[in-house]
Amino acid sequence: MSRTHSIMKKLGAARTRAFAGPAWSLTLTFALAAAGTPLGAQTFQVEETTIAQVHAAFQSGDLTCEGLVESYLARIDAYDKQGPRFNAIAVVNPRALEEARTLDAAFASGGLTGPLHCIPVLLKDQVETRDMPTTYGSALFEGYVSERDGTIVTRMREAGALIIAKTNMGEFASRYVGSGFGIIRNAYDPRRNPSGSSGGTGSGVAANLGLIGIGEDTGGSIRGPAAVASLVGLRPTLPLVSRFGMMPANPTTDTMGPMTRTVMDAAILLDVISGYDPNDPVTAYSVGQVPDSYAAGLEAGALAGARIGVIREPMDRSVDTTSEGFRQVRAQMEAAIRALRDLGAEVFDVAIPGIEQVSAVFRANSYETEEVTDAYLAELRDPPYRSLASILLSGRVNPWRAAGMADLLGKTTRDLGYLEYLLARDHVREDVIATMAEHDLDAFVYATFDHPPAPIADDVETNSAPDDRYALGDNRSLSPLTGFPALTVPAGFTDDGLPVGLEFLGRPFTEAMLLGFGYAYEQATNHRRPPPAAPPLGG
Repeated sequence: MSRTHSIMKKLGAARTRAFAGPAWSLTLTFALAAAGTPLGAQTFQVEETTIAQVHAAFQSGDLTCEGLVESYLARIDAYDKQGPRFNAIAVVNPRALEEARTLDAAFASGGLTGPLHCIPVLLKDQVETRDMPTTYGSALFEGYVSERDGTIVTRMREAGALIIAKTNMGEFASRYVGSGFGIIRNAYDPRRNPSGSSGGTGSGVAANLGLIGIGEDTGGSIRGPAAVASLVGLRPTLPLVSRFGMMPANPTTDTMGPMTRTVMDAAILLDVISGYDPNDPVTAYSVGQVPDSYAAGLEAGALAGARIGVIREPMDRSVDTTSEGFRQVRAQMEAAIRALRDLGAEVFDVAIPGIEQVSAVFRANSYETEEVTDAYLAELRDPPYRSLASILLSGRVNPWRAAGMADLLGKTTRDLGYLEYLLARDHVREDVIATMAEHDLDAFVYATFDHPPAPIADDVETNSAPDDRYALGDNRSLSPLTGFPALTVPAGFTDDGLPVGLEFLGRPFTEAMLLGFGYAYEQATNHRRPPPAAPPLGG
């Protein structure tokens, strides 16, 4: 299957590009033809735009859906397939412009079709789409189309969204490389890893190859790529978002959520994808827990009076606290803590008993994957492989991923080790919630990573144990292990221009509160900035 695409329709008139404002701003002035009818000149800044700005431009007549989609397709071609080759995109929707014209016609006859009307979405290729391949980042599923949509896809399409592309991912949801599409690269430094396994969505949204994105998070795969891409990434409470149509890994920690450039866009997207789905019965726990709107409740003063506990102790025991990378991340965290205080929050250090064991406890769960993977494959229409064992025995999986998968075979949730894991997990949950109760906390904050992303090893595609120090300083396991929601927001940059992520963690179903905290912090600090490697086209 080719990973390149041709722009399906060239612009009917020349594009005139001019800078406006900051170095990354761009005004595109161009004439387009939609459904064969000439349109007047349209002026719209594509880079760093938001859902609200796009919809306002539609309503003012300054933009069409086709024009918006055409601009994103051009950026994908320029920066993902050529230029720095972030390799964030797995499959471009071949009907994107056709769908855009349909949405333009619907808008002309009745206005916006929903809260995501013509919002181009970058969807992690772990989620099924009825009309595009779903490969899970693996050559084993090259070209495979399941002919059904995951619930999250159905809900976005019903809200008017357009899936512009499926994004590259770490093979079978681990790390940042796979046999299907190769290495994903960090948009802020293509020599470094983009975190994983939703690295394609992270680099793609960061580089303005789509407007919003969807990631999957078993142990940190939304928040890690968001943190190193200057994005907002939300891992919701596990029962809040349906996983139907997504290849599972560990159902007790698997979930999906937004990856966006702003907190408001994350809240709008969560409004669309959250809530009960009979195809994923665990979501029944969300009934009565979903507000009328996550987006409507966002306020710049949300941090006033909040009680927030700072976790300073690294959860990754291998991180060198004397290293320059650690020092630079810690400097940004100290600045973030000062900003939280300036915004009216009570912020103080706390200690959670046994916090140093969190990552080890999370990694102890190797018992769920084989059973649920085999059950999922059994539901698919004519998949090329029908079991985790057959996938591994193919000999075609990336060597590092194959080594990890081998450790999952022959284990079940009936093993004694699984009970030991569950007991250890529950002890962590009790310690976390007890600490919150003892200090009357609304949330914890900590660095998503205590260290910037490391360079990509030369042998990462061939070595089962590449020396790339992947996920160094990782603090992401606390959220999946407890089942509590966590929100990562941009917290600045290191001296080398690498993004740092600040993570908020709260009690179950406190997404509205966490989004409020993130919104207040975002509005006051304005840390988000796009990667220099993906400037405006022509710039």
